[in-house]
Amino acid sequence: MHPIPLIALATALMLGDPAVPATPAPAAALQSVEVEGTEFKATFADGRVLRSRDLVGATLTIALDAQTVRVRIDAVERDPDAKVGVVWLHTFSPQGADGVWRNICNPGPDGRRQGFPIVGRVRPGDAALDPAEPGVFDITCTGGARGKCVRFGYGPWPNPRSAIPSYDLYNACIRMVRADYSGDGKGTTRDGQPIDLYDRFGIQRPTDDTTFAFEAGWTRDGAVCVRHVRVEENVRLEDLEALPALRGLTGTICTEEFERTHGAVIFNRSPL
Repeated sequence: MHPIPLIALATALMLGDPAVPATPAPAAALQSVEVEGTEFKATFADGRVLRSRDLVGATLTIALDAQTVRVRIDAVERDPDAKVGVVWLHTFSPQGADGVWRNICNPGPDGRRQGFPIVGRVRPGDAALDPAEPGVFDITCTGGARGKCVRFGYGPWPNPRSAIPSYDLYNACIRMVRADYSGDGKGTTRDGQPIDLYDRFGIQRPTDDTTFAFEAGWTRDGAVCVRHVRVEENVRLEDLEALPALRGLTGTICTEEFERTHGAVIFNRSPL
């Protein structure tokens, strides 16, 4: 989790160590702060282009609706576990009202407290990520569904292995990780719940652990069908059967073959 809203627009950049007095660059010197992949790109009027790994120690002033938040980049490293392409892991510290800088991210399953920016705007209705105008981005942590899906290889940018729009693949992963069967933005999983995920493009492959059983196949809109629920304490199969979009699509009718012929792009298995 992170304590600031997801959608942000960088409006200023201060270089140098924020622990000592620093002088921000003249306003005209900074032309833009954009996001490419999982890193920042700062362009200056004198032709300089600095990227995240050049910006360690810098402070971004981020506009969030009617307020601004100062976020410091404390460290940047290449993700050694990224499935596809290069992912840059940032250690972010926003400045609280008390003036103290605190890590924005809680520990994920691997203990990391890192994150990265992603171009996009979170849709209010169902929490899907849509493309956005330049400069608008989502800061996500590696321990959350959005961060996990990037590291799994489903980032919202062109993927040579995928034949579908990148944001569709990314949002399908978000639905799967959260067990958001109906695609309304309401997850039904729980922290630490194990899953075995794979897809029709070979980005991720199943482990074939015999203690896991097929659960569901996923699109950007949620589950195509559901064979069994992941966490029965949070939602029951009969609850899903009562939903118009999943009526007649729960239980034994739901197989991987059925999912593939009905448009699923990501699949998962989970313990019964």
